[in-house]
Amino acid sequence: MQKKLKLWDTIMLVMGSMIGSGIFIVSADMMRNLGSGFWLIVVWIITGVMTVAAAISYGELSALFPKAGGQYTYLKEIFGKKMGFLYGWGLFTVIQTGTIAAVAMAFGKFTAYLVPSLNDAAPLFQSGEFKITWIQILAIAVILLLTYINTRGVQSGKLLQNVFTGSKIIALLGLIAVGFILVDFSHLAENFSLGFDSFNNLKKDISGNFLKEGWEPINGMTLLGGIAAAMVGSVFSSVAWESVTFVSGEVENPKRNIVKSMIYGTSAVMILYLAVNYVYLNALDRDSIAFAANDRVAVAASQNIFGSAGTIIIAVLVMVSTFGCDNGLILAGARVFQTMAKDGMFFKSAEKNNKNEVPENALWMQGIWASVLCLSGQYGNLLDMISFVIVLFYMITVFGVIYLRIKKPDLERPYKTWLYPVTPIIYLLIGTGFCVLLLIYKQQYTWPGFLMVLLGLPVYYFINRKKQTDQ
Repeated sequence: MQKKLKLWDTIMLVMGSMIGSGIFIVSADMMRNLGSGFWLIVVWIITGVMTVAAAISYGELSALFPKAGGQYTYLKEIFGKKMGFLYGWGLFTVIQTGTIAAVAMAFGKFTAYLVPSLNDAAPLFQSGEFKITWIQILAIAVILLLTYINTRGVQSGKLLQNVFTGSKIIALLGLIAVGFILVDFSHLAENFSLGFDSFNNLKKDISGNFLKEGWEPINGMTLLGGIAAAMVGSVFSSVAWESVTFVSGEVENPKRNIVKSMIYGTSAVMILYLAVNYVYLNALDRDSIAFAANDRVAVAASQNIFGSAGTIIIAVLVMVSTFGCDNGLILAGARVFQTMAKDGMFFKSAEKNNKNEVPENALWMQGIWASVLCLSGQYGNLLDMISFVIVLFYMITVFGVIYLRIKKPDLERPYKTWLYPVTPIIYLLIGTGFCVLLLIYKQQYTWPGFLMVLLGLPVYYFINRKKQTDQ
């Protein structure tokens, strides 16, 4: 593979893959679960600590195994082919492709702000609850366009990534600045006045709308359950930074640059996320955040800051953000499936590079399945359930750092995890708490995604049985 990605490119890939549609939406559900500006910020800080701790820990593995495939390669090398396959299976069936589909749909939905006829148009096809809309077609068009651009070579993909990631970072910084300068009345003191008190409001009327007057105080284990439920949103908004490890084979000096890009990129994004949430708390009161129309908190805040032009401003920002995010996910994900194919764990045709030295077949397989998920209408439900699975795989990978230190202490480690073993243990403790609390209080977020991954087991045994038969 050609080494065409420099440190700046990899930082842009990390940040661009992380910043999609989540930060503009998830704070509404988080506020409904916690009812306090203080706890909203606490959850974002916990998620930030988790994310950066994982990135620091992954750095040691990226320096040990500077190959394409990233997390798949780490899990395979440390725990064997079965664990690597299960991760790759989950990545293809829902984690990477489902995220690509959801982000593309967010692009389509915010485009409908600027072109209302997209919302108003009759479905192209409908049978019962299943329907195909113009927004879905637009989402598929975005996926296929970005897939095509990435088949033209790494240079095309990285240029697009740098331009769109740079644009959305500048736009977010602008939103943060004006969010404190142009707001007529600050709600910060009001939102933090409740202190350690917390509330939730998840009651709905018969039409499915949340009831504004349903706030109830929560504490103890119920509060911990609320924190775990709120973290589903913040965790979903903070994943995909590991995508940069998927393209290690095309990075200059990967032993050094992958580590730096993950740590710099995740730290910068989490600081941005904290600042954006302070803007929400400054511009809006608790109810305006919790019950923003369609959970679009950023739209509500932007309308308060910019007036009627706010909707257009935020729609354009989300379109730029989601377009760049999808490009990063598409660019990186295909490299995992190519690496799996080389190991005999994926379709053989995905192994080949085209004349532009990129895995064209793997790119199109990924793009077509993501498009199917757009049409299915079920990808949103799946995504709500994969935060649990993503964190489980993060935990297994972070544990791999400790496992290798014990099993193979003499391995040459070009980079060693900062503050080892404190850093990986911090992630494992927070991740365990998150998963256990979800299993107790929010099982709808856990079992479906977990079962989706376990479905990979019979596929794995089938592939290996076939190999033995062929031999």
